[in-house]
Amino acid sequence: MILSLGLIGLMAGVIYLFIPHDDSAPEIKTVDYRVELLTARRAASYPVAAPEGLSSDWKATSVRFQGDNFDAWHLGFHAPDGEYVQVEQSTQKPSTFIDEASQGAEATKTTQEIDGRTWTRYTGGRYDALVHQGDGVTTVVAGTGTIGRLAEMAGALKMA
Repeated sequence: MILSLGLIGLMAGVIYLFIPHDDSAPEIKTVDYRVELLTARRAASYPVAAPEGLSSDWKATSVRFQGDNFDAWHLGFHAPDGEYVQVEQSTQKPSTFIDEASQGAEATKTTQEIDGRTWTRYTGGRYDALVHQGDGVTTVVAGTGTIGRLAEMAGALKMA
């Protein structure tokens, strides 16, 4: 029995050595969100936000518009530092929407003026977030990135 276990262990080691493995980071799959953005801008009851002028190091990784679900807009990015940043918009009740978009973050008393809009910081959830409320729509920029990264994204947002 010990001889069998040793033989199995030896075979497993040989197989491990000769089967190639890739330890590099997986390639980020990007999406082109232009068509969804145009569709959302035509269908939504509010000006839909999308970034303009970000460096090519920002990679769009997810996009969706759900007109039947409070005109919900989502755009996710892989930031240059490897963190995740998303833009979420909706006409849903703000408290519910912010909790879902930030995955449990709570409002702080800190506000930040970015590109002429006042954003409130949220922390403590899975994501930190910057939140702007106005004209019947709530915009949330959230993610694992630093507040600086979130502010960079918020500053690049153009509403149309």
